[in-house]
Amino acid sequence: MSPTPPTATAADLLDALARLAPGDFVALDTEFMRESTYFPKLCLIQAATADACAVIDPLALPDLDALWEFLGRRERTKVLHAARQDLEVLATATRGQPLPGPIFDTQVAAALLGHPAQIGYGSLVAERLGHTLAKGHTRTDWTRRPLTPEQLQYAEDDVRYLVPLYLNLRKALEDAGRLEWLHEEMRELEQLDLYRTDPDAAWRRLKGLDRLQPQQRATAKLLAQWREATAIKHDKPRGWILADDALREIADRLPATVRDLEGIRNLPPGVVRRRGEELMALIERGRSDAANEAAASNPPRPQPQQLALVTKLMNVARETAQHAKINAEILATRRDIEQLVFAGRTEHLLSGWRREIIGEPLLAAARQSGMDL
Repeated sequence: MSPTPPTATAADLLDALARLAPGDFVALDTEFMRESTYFPKLCLIQAATADACAVIDPLALPDLDALWEFLGRRERTKVLHAARQDLEVLATATRGQPLPGPIFDTQVAAALLGHPAQIGYGSLVAERLGHTLAKGHTRTDWTRRPLTPEQLQYAEDDVRYLVPLYLNLRKALEDAGRLEWLHEEMRELEQLDLYRTDPDAAWRRLKGLDRLQPQQRATAKLLAQWREATAIKHDKPRGWILADDALREIADRLPATVRDLEGIRNLPPGVVRRRGEELMALIERGRSDAANEAAASNPPRPQPQQLALVTKLMNVARETAQHAKINAEILATRRDIEQLVFAGRTEHLLSGWRREIIGEPLLAAARQSGMDL
């Protein structure tokens, strides 16, 4: 079967939306590029229902307002796999507005039925539908035109099989009494803050900060904040502004002069020339912030009995997940349990469907260990 020609004119788009409109759900996927930009560049949108399939070309269309209006109607469920990345791409294209729900993420639905939490689309299609998807265009350049028939077929398959996958998973969730669980999980995906970039939190991507001295750690955080803000301002990949290993070496060595920066590996001379004074100012601020960083980064050490309780509660969570035939990671992560034990935070584990399934059993197990949470 020949692939559907891409929707490349305003009239084509309206025709495609008319064909998609009768369904009460629409399956969605995107193809995008961000190799040379900070923000993802939307290159293709695939949409399908039980009776129609459309491949929409945003690079050819004058605007996508009709599509955004179509997707903005809440009477239509939007079906995606590993939805957050596609939703981030769409939110960027709509200038920061998240896609209205209801949303059905087939990856999360699968985890609620016992599949691995991060199961890929191809693996899930193979397991649930018995079909093997082609993988030949996973790294294609989606900005190039015209698209080949093979590219279009790949793009179509990425969304076409979402339709029977959705129907399969929805019925399984209904049969297991867990469809409302999925609805609870999906509400977070509609929150605008999820798609906002906060340069102040960019340091959380850095690994091994706990092994640094306070002034080194403070400098690394400031460099990460500066790099993220600069990348956003110029719409360039953060690694083009400052490579990870260069950032880490600057924080490790704390150069005293711009000339000292020239000895940093993977720090191009052009960056030293253009940004050297900015980098030195950040290093100096890091030295000044060392005392505050030391105070903020030394929480009380967990007690041995707390660590033992974390291990015990992790075992309870695994046993509960196995008995309920649900993925343990979506039920309760190690971080959830550590927050419960170390800080008494229970809001995630004691809200919604988790309360009865895992929250109360964890609290009961903690009380049996002599710890009142």
